[in-house]
Amino acid sequence: MTSHGSTRSGTGTNLDPWYHHYADRAAGLSTSEVRALFAVASRPEVVSLAGGMPFVSALPSELIRASFDRVMTDSGPQALQYGSGQGTPVLREQILEIMALEGIHGSVDDVVVTTGSQQGLDLVTKLFINPGDVVLAEAPSYVGAIGVFRSYQAEISHVALDDTGLVPEALRERIAGLKAAGKSIKLLYTIPNFHNPAGVTLSRERRLEILEICRDNSILVLEDNPYGLLYFDSPPPQAMRSVEEDGVVYLGSFSKTLAPGFRIGWVLAPHAIKEKLILANESAILSPSSFSQFVVSEYLRTADWKAQIDTFRGVYRERRDAMLSALAEHLPELSWTSPSGGFYVWVTLPEELDSKAMLPRAVKELVAYTPGTAFFANGSGRRFMRLSFCYPTSDTIRLGIRRLATVINGELELVNTFSPTGQIATMRQSQTSSAPPPNIS
Repeated sequence: MTSHGSTRSGTGTNLDPWYHHYADRAAGLSTSEVRALFAVASRPEVVSLAGGMPFVSALPSELIRASFDRVMTDSGPQALQYGSGQGTPVLREQILEIMALEGIHGSVDDVVVTTGSQQGLDLVTKLFINPGDVVLAEAPSYVGAIGVFRSYQAEISHVALDDTGLVPEALRERIAGLKAAGKSIKLLYTIPNFHNPAGVTLSRERRLEILEICRDNSILVLEDNPYGLLYFDSPPPQAMRSVEEDGVVYLGSFSKTLAPGFRIGWVLAPHAIKEKLILANESAILSPSSFSQFVVSEYLRTADWKAQIDTFRGVYRERRDAMLSALAEHLPELSWTSPSGGFYVWVTLPEELDSKAMLPRAVKELVAYTPGTAFFANGSGRRFMRLSFCYPTSDTIRLGIRRLATVINGELELVNTFSPTGQIATMRQSQTSSAPPPNIS
């Protein structure tokens, strides 16, 4: 240790005096590209198409304020106290009513309330993953899930998806290859509805086939469904958990259909897994926030929450339409997905462009997006970007796409100018319609 408390690490100096004391799994903790973007994207002059923040201003504040007031008047001492590690029984009953909208029928005893569905994801991973175990996940996949799996030293193995979701044949091939290599496959992590980041929805036929594949190979399915009720025209197929109880752990959340600030999510799990989840929950946080649970429960009891979700659908549908029309107008040579719900559009760039390297120029032009590399465990995905339409207004989205077109066209001009073979970066044929995400395994 030097006189300033630094330590030597390889040929450089690490300023953390505890660097050599960390557990090996701490190496899996790193700042995600999404998190790193928030500081930049929060500047008022920057149009952020990056973060997946719900438009909470569409939620009438008087509804929440009234719920706050009634909770404090009628149940203040209980709401401010410690609670159960499983969550309040009344809220768990109400969660069953919500899941029933997607065909799920379960027992209130098998619901565990968590601090957002992100904590549910962490708890399930903690219960099942030993260092080196394999988690199968779509390519691309949710950046927050990749971070959790890495933190428990899992090997993340991506499986291809296309315009109707995870490809069953690619899943079979990946499982066979991993088993031949002697790998232990524990989980399949999937976002079947309005996928983050790809925006696609898994077809019913594929859901059934994927469940059969996982059942045959003793792989637990981790179904993450924060967006399922935010459809624009017609509901997605019913949840995988609705047809398979023993082989599916279901993650739900109020973050997208109410507000993320409450940090209330849940896990519906087979009974034996549920018992361990409660113990893990108590070990991690003692209990989820009693106050948040009481307020959310009161809101669900007194407000027309289904009508409010329908309001959110209308807001996001309008913004989705604005983004797709702006892309068609300003960047017709690119291809992108056309989501039927949720928050995200997945854009494919010409082969010569690198979305991560291009980001500083985009920020200089006052527009932000999330590079595709954030959604692949192996750092690939440079040809892709995720655009979020959930938070900015339609006019702001159109402005952001115009700025993004300036950035992309400028990058192409640079590549063409300095390419020794001439116009290598000429965009492909015009494509104003939507296109499937990459078939990457």
